Amino acid sequence: MVDTIYIEHQVRAHPRTEAILSRYPKAERVEIERYGQLFNGHKQDFRLQKTNPSLILAAKNNKRVLDAPAQYETGGGAHYYFSHMLNCVYDCRYCFLQGMLRSANFLVFVNYEDFVDDLRQIAQVHANDDKPVWFFSGYDCDSLAYEPVTGFADYFLDACADLPNAVLELRTKSTQIRSLLAKPARDNVVVAYSLSPDPVAKEVEIGAPSFAKRLTALVRLQEQGWRLGLRFDPVIWYQNYVEDYQEMIDEVFTRLDASKIDSVTLGGFRLPKTFHKTMRKLYPEHWLMHAGLAEQNGQVTYRQEIEHDVLNRIEQMCLAHIDSSRVFKYLNFDTANLGDNMNTQNARGAA
Repeated sequence: MVDTIYIEHQVRAHPRTEAILSRYPKAERVEIERYGQLFNGHKQDFRLQKTNPSLILAAKNNKRVLDAPAQYETGGGAHYYFSHMLNCVYDCRYCFLQGMLRSANFLVFVNYEDFVDDLRQIAQVHANDDKPVWFFSGYDCDSLAYEPVTGFADYFLDACADLPNAVLELRTKSTQIRSLLAKPARDNVVVAYSLSPDPVAKEVEIGAPSFAKRLTALVRLQEQGWRLGLRFDPVIWYQNYVEDYQEMIDEVFTRLDASKIDSVTLGGFRLPKTFHKTMRKLYPEHWLMHAGLAEQNGQVTYRQEIEHDVLNRIEQMCLAHIDSSRVFKYLNFDTANLGDNMNTQNARGAA
């Protein structure tokens, strides 16, 4: 339940603002000039705010769509990402947002129309490219987890239906798929699920649906014809990871038709050094912040021999079920040129 909602003056009369406010009639409403004064302020307690986040409704007025690193290859051409929301309803211990953001409050940019205008302009530039341009959503939030409040997917699926030579990827762990199932599957949309074995999901993906529930959502979406992506990212290294990941991957490809999977991506645990330092202060005793890690080029990642061994093993498990042309492995890549919506470096460890 949201107790307090902060509203930028410029979006107070926006229909989407009104729709969201109607869901929380008892919430205190506070008007503000600009979200940055509140969201980026010092002396905020991320962990305390996470226990009862406030909601901030604002407009994103610049840098709405940003270049994604070239390493985020999924078989397409040019790659971009955008974020209609900052922060996530889940509380995953590996999430880079805890190291990047000062605030745990939910910041929703309600000016979807401006985002779509930007997407449309960029897609037009790439309309004649050999490969489609990809637009990634769900890196600074979860694309679907807050869907009942934001209506993000419901709006963007229709608004982006005719983008020329473009694909929209929705990255998620959520089972909030009603808005997708209510529509016919779209050829230019990929629903990409982050998946972890149950021991990982239970211990470090706090509040997220279990692996079983995510897989059930995947099955329902595939039955309706939606293009799917599988994201084993980050793959977590621990004593029994081989057995647990093998069991999970075998179950995934038993219940899903591999020939209809758009892509599989693999990545290890990784954070910029500054993010890792902040997160270690939040969870000083948690094994995830220590196990097998080393600093390399300003990034904290698994030691090279661990990362290569882990990702190679998971890759072989996947290749037993799906063609190598649809499997993409991210090996300790440089994220220094990836700016988030506030011009800070962003690890994209997982969302």
